[in-house]
Amino acid sequence: MIRLTELALPLDHPPEALRAAIVKRLQVAGDELLAFSVFKRSYDARKKNSEITFVYIIHATLVDEAGVLQRFAPDQHVRPAPDTAYYPVAQAAAGMTERPVIIGFGPCGLFAALILAQMGFKPIVLERGKDVRNRTQDTWALWRKKTLTPESNVQFGEGGAGLFSDGKLYSQIKDPKFYGRKVMHEFVRAGAPEEIMFVSKPHIGTFRLTGVVSTMREEIRALGGEIRFESRVSDVTLQDGRVSGVTLAGGEEIKTRYVVLALGHSSRDTFRMLHARGVFVEAKPFAIGFRIEHPQSLIDKSRLGKYAGHPALGAADYKLVHHASNGRAVYSFCMCPGGTVVAATSEVGRVVTNGMSQYSRNERNANAGIVVGISPEQDFPGDPLAGVALQEQLEAHAFELGGRDYCAPGQLVGDFVRGQASTTLGEVTPSYQPGIKLGDLASSLPEYAISAIREALPAFGKQIRGFDRDDAVLTGIETRTSSPVRITRDPQSLQSLNTRGLYPAGEGAGYAGGILSAGVDGIKVAEALALAMLADAQTGSEED
Repeated sequence: MIRLTELALPLDHPPEALRAAIVKRLQVAGDELLAFSVFKRSYDARKKNSEITFVYIIHATLVDEAGVLQRFAPDQHVRPAPDTAYYPVAQAAAGMTERPVIIGFGPCGLFAALILAQMGFKPIVLERGKDVRNRTQDTWALWRKKTLTPESNVQFGEGGAGLFSDGKLYSQIKDPKFYGRKVMHEFVRAGAPEEIMFVSKPHIGTFRLTGVVSTMREEIRALGGEIRFESRVSDVTLQDGRVSGVTLAGGEEIKTRYVVLALGHSSRDTFRMLHARGVFVEAKPFAIGFRIEHPQSLIDKSRLGKYAGHPALGAADYKLVHHASNGRAVYSFCMCPGGTVVAATSEVGRVVTNGMSQYSRNERNANAGIVVGISPEQDFPGDPLAGVALQEQLEAHAFELGGRDYCAPGQLVGDFVRGQASTTLGEVTPSYQPGIKLGDLASSLPEYAISAIREALPAFGKQIRGFDRDDAVLTGIETRTSSPVRITRDPQSLQSLNTRGLYPAGEGAGYAGGILSAGVDGIKVAEALALAMLADAQTGSEED
C-alpha cells in the first residue's frame, strides 16, 4: 500500500474526481489503481479570501507498487503506507481468576476496560456515577431545574466529563503506534459517523456520543467484563508498597493487585484519599478563566471569509494565544463551534462552566474558554493539593456571585475590559443554563488572571475582527480545564512511582487532555497491565 500526501482538490469536487486525481498524480493507468481510502482530509483557511481546497492523505493499493515507489523515490509525498492496524499485545491465560479493577468509566476507563476485555482479562469497572441514560436525566435537572446530584452530573457518570462536551476527537499527542486509529475504529463500530476516521477535526457531539458509549459498555460486558455504577471507591488497601484491594463507599472490599486509576479531573475526594495513603501525587499546571460567546456567524466570516457557511466546511473554530505583560499566558481552550455553555459543577455550592456542541454544531453562538495558565512553581510551591483548593475557593465564590442558585456570574466583554459592571445584555444572548447574573467578574479570579485577560481580549480582536466586541458575553468561571494534580507513574511500567499494581491513567492522573488522548492512554495502560499480569502469573507458577 502507498501513502500519497498533499493531494489538493476544490471544495466542491465530485466524488469521482478523487480517483482521477490519484491516477493522475501517480502517473498510472486507471485499472492499475486497485483500491484506495482516505486516511485524512483537511483544509487550509489561512488565506481565506483566496481559494480554499480540500487536502487529502490517501492510502492506495496499486498493481505495481514497487515500481511506483521507485519512480517517485525523490518525492516525499509518495511513500509506503504505515501499518495502522491494532494488534493485541497479550491474551489472558486459560484459568486466570484474578481480575483487574478500573476506577472510573470516562474515555480512559472505557478504553482500558475494552482492551482488557478484548484480551480476555475480564475487568471490573467501578464508576461512582450512573449509567448514561440516568446520568443525562440528572444533568438536565441541574440545567433546567437547578437541582444538582453530586454523584451524577457533567463530571461523574458513564462517559466521563467528555460525554457532555463537543465530543472532539483530535489531539496533538505523539501516537507512533496509531492507538488513536483504534479509538476511532471502536467508536465507529459502536455507531459513530464513519467520517471521524478521516476528517482533520473529527467530533461526535454529545447526544450521538451517549449511544456510542452505551454500545461499547455492552460489548465489555459480553466479553466477560463487569461494570458497576454508583460504586464510589472510598479507599485503597496497600501492603508492602503494593495495592491489594479497594473499598467502596458502602463498605464492600474488592481484592485485587491491579488497579487502573481512570478518575477524571474532578475526583477531588479520591485525590485527597490517595495522598493521605502515601501514593505519590504532585501538583501540575492547569488553567482558570471564563467562557466567551460570540455569534457563530462572526467567527465563520473571520475564519472562512467568502466561504463562510459553506456546507462542506461547517462551523468555523479558532485557536488563540496571548502572552501578557505580567508574564501570564492567555489562550482559548475547548472551543465549541455552534455550541452552548453548560453548567458543569459536581459539588454543592459551586459554579463551574464548560462548553458543549451537538454533532450538527448549528446553535447560534460559538463559545470557548479564555483561560490563564497556573504554574505550581509560581503560584503554590510545595503543596500537591493546593491547586484543588484554589479551584474550590474560586468555584464557591462564583456560586455567590451568581446568586447562590447555580446561575453563573456574567459580564459583557466591553464592560469587563473597561472595569465596570454590566447591567443589560446586547445582541449576544448567553446560552448558559440555568441562567446568568450580570455584574462584575473582577473578583471571580485572582488579579493576575483578570489583568491578563483584560489585556488579551483586545489583542484577540486584532486576530479575529469583532472578538472583543462590547456585547460578547463572558460567563464565569472555567476552572476544570485539566487536573490540578499528577499521580506520577514510571514511564516504563506505567505504574505509580511508589505503589506497585496501581496504574494512574487519563486526564485525572495528568496524562491526557481530552477524549482522544484519554482513550489512547487507556489503551497504553491496559497493555502494560495485561503484560504485568501475565508476567506475575508466570512467576507465580514457576515458584509453585
